[in-house]
Amino acid sequence: KDFSFKVIIEINSVILLSGNFSPEKRMSIQNLNTFDPFADAIKGSTDDSVQDGFVHIRIQQRNGRKTLTTVQGLSAEYDLKKIVRACKKEFACNGTVVEHSEYGEVLQLQGDQRENICQWLTKTGLAKPDQLKVHGF
Repeated sequence: KDFSFKVIIEINSVILLSGNFSPEKRMSIQNLNTFDPFADAIKGSTDDSVQDGFVHIRIQQRNGRKTLTTVQGLSAEYDLKKIVRACKKEFACNGTVVEHSEYGEVLQLQGDQRENICQWLTKTGLAKPDQLKVHGF
């Protein structure tokens, strides 16, 4: 059987027309104005050092005057245990790498190390100053 009709579809202000559709033949539709909204997600960001483009540095209150500084968003290609080891020596504090359910691997350092870690990350080249987001009081 041969079905003859016209199909008009509007996608992103481009009108596609087709006709003479038969089960044996396939329609040939060309979209001249192609736009892929997920193209940047597929190819990744231009800077592969962090996932979303930012390194989040937060402070968490423990008990009393004790605080924790957390660093989230460093790329998985870096060895986070070596980074923690270097930070522990540089800042004279204790630290560890913990697995967070939402953020992935997160660095934890004892004390308020927000300024120190910002300066150290830019000095070593692990993050640019415009990639750092400092949160907390």
